[in-house]
Amino acid sequence: MIIPTRDNAAILFLDLQAEIVTNSRTRGIPELARAAAALARLASLHRLPAFLSAVPPGGPFLAEVTSELPGYEPRMRTETSAFADHGLVAALQASGRKALILAGVASEIVVQRTALDALAAGYEVFVAVDACGGVDPRTEDAAWRRIAAAGGATTSAITFAAELAGDFTTETGGATLGILYSLLGA
Repeated sequence: MIIPTRDNAAILFLDLQAEIVTNSRTRGIPELARAAAALARLASLHRLPAFLSAVPPGGPFLAEVTSELPGYEPRMRTETSAFADHGLVAALQASGRKALILAGVASEIVVQRTALDALAAGYEVFVAVDACGGVDPRTEDAAWRRIAAAGGATTSAITFAAELAGDFTTETGGATLGILYSLLGA
């Protein structure tokens, strides 16, 4: 398994919509939104491709995410997996990125299905568990196990920030360190 870097990673935000995130029972909404916003800031800072996938009806995407990614519009889909959206898959392929960081609600539904489809398509999948919410601890744990059994990995926005940080004395490294500290509550 590769390590996600600024050269090989893309971030996929899944159903982080106002009416859907309220279904998270495994992660508080403020904490989930903070981690998702950190991933969006990392995407912006490191110029990583980012994709927002949503379902109707689900309400607007979280402002914590969209405010960090101006100009990005959620792509609407009508199936559980974001990989059912052929336009999104084509854009992802065009990016040349093979490491996917996933964030979303619900872990057992869109995150799991998208992870499994991405793995089947040859992508390396990393689920940022601090930027995901499940409907039940047991079913979310089952989703993590199923993703791992298929070759995916769980990670976190904190870990991803640390992997991207590089030299803290550079402008980008220092800004990445600031994002990391914001997740630690520092």
